[in-house]
Amino acid sequence: MDLSKIDTPALLVDKDKVAANIKLAIQYAGGTDRLRPHVKTHKMLEVARMQMAAGIYQFKCSTIAEGEMLGMAGAKDVLMAYPVQGPKINRVAKLVQRFPETSFSVLIDNEVTARQIDEVFGEAGLELDVFIDLNNGHFRTGIIPERVPALVAACQELARLKIIGLHCYDGHIRMSSLEERIAACREAFKPIAALREQLSEVLGRRLKIVAGGSPSFSVHAKYHDVACSPGTWIFWDERYGNDYREQEFQKAAVIATRVISKLDAHTYCLDVGHKSIASEMPFPRMAFKSPHQFTQFGHSEEHLIIKSVEPDVLQPGEILLAYPMHVCPTVALHDYAHIISAGEIVDQWKVIARTRKITL
Repeated sequence: MDLSKIDTPALLVDKDKVAANIKLAIQYAGGTDRLRPHVKTHKMLEVARMQMAAGIYQFKCSTIAEGEMLGMAGAKDVLMAYPVQGPKINRVAKLVQRFPETSFSVLIDNEVTARQIDEVFGEAGLELDVFIDLNNGHFRTGIIPERVPALVAACQELARLKIIGLHCYDGHIRMSSLEERIAACREAFKPIAALREQLSEVLGRRLKIVAGGSPSFSVHAKYHDVACSPGTWIFWDERYGNDYREQEFQKAAVIATRVISKLDAHTYCLDVGHKSIASEMPFPRMAFKSPHQFTQFGHSEEHLIIKSVEPDVLQPGEILLAYPMHVCPTVALHDYAHIISAGEIVDQWKVIARTRKITL
C-alpha cells in the first residue's frame, strides 16, 4: 500500500480480516445464540453492523456511549457489563427510552445499587432486566456466589427489576497453556453452575449465564452452557496472538508510525506516543512488521524511542507498521480508522464510542 499520504500515527483496520474473525468466532461459539461479543475493543458502528449482518444479535458493552452505538445499529439485546452508579442510572433510562427496539440490561452486585436503579426506573415508568455480576476469583467487581441468594431475595421486593441471568468475567484466568486454562476455568465455574440451578428453582425460570473474555473463550465455548463474551478477538493483537494460539483469529488492526528523528545510526524517534498506542504494560508496546530488529525503550506523550541492531536501517519520514500488544485501549486513542480491503485503503470509520458520550 502507498501510505505516503496517511498522516501518522494512524490506526488501520483490515475489513476482510474482521469479516474472517467474525465468521470464526461464530464457529468457535457453536452459533450466534452462544455468542455475546463485547464491543469495547472496536467501538465502531460499522463493525457492529458487520457482526449483525453475520447473524450476531446480542452484545456486551461497558459504557453508555457503546450502548448508544449499539442502539443506533439496531442491536436486539445489549448487556451493559459495567456497574452503573449516580447519573449513569438516569442515562441508562434515557437509553432504554431512546431505543425501544433494543432490549437493554445491566449488572448488579449489591442491594443499594439495585434499589437506586429500581427507584429511577420507577419514576420513569420503566422496567429493566438485570444480571447478577459474580466474582469467581477476579476480584474487580461482582459478588461472591455465597452472598447471591440474599441479594436475590432483596431484589424480589423491587417491582422494576427482573433478574434474568448471571454474569461472570474470569479475567484472572489468562495463562497461555490451554490445558492449564481449561482446568482453572472449569474449576472456577463450578460454583456458578451450581448457583444457576439453585436460583432457577427459586425464581421459577432458568437463568442465562454470560461468561468469560477472550482468554477463556476456548473453554466456555466447549465445556459450559453459556453465552461467551470475548472482545479482543474482533481485531486480535500481538499479545493474544502469541498467548492463545488455539484461537486462530487474524490481527486486523495495525498502527502506522513515522520516523520523526534519527538520533544516531541505531536510535530513532517515532511519532507513536502514549496518546496513540496503549502504554499501560511493560515494553514492547508494539510488534513491528519489519525485517529489522528493534528495541523499544523510551516512551512519552508523543514519542517512542527505538534502537536497531543494524545501523542506518531507517531514515526520517519513513513509515513503519506495527501490531499493538494491547489493541483495545489503543483503538480508543484514535478518532477514526483507515479501512483496508484487498490491500487498498477504501474508507474511514469513526471510532464513535471512544467518547464517553455521543448524545445521551
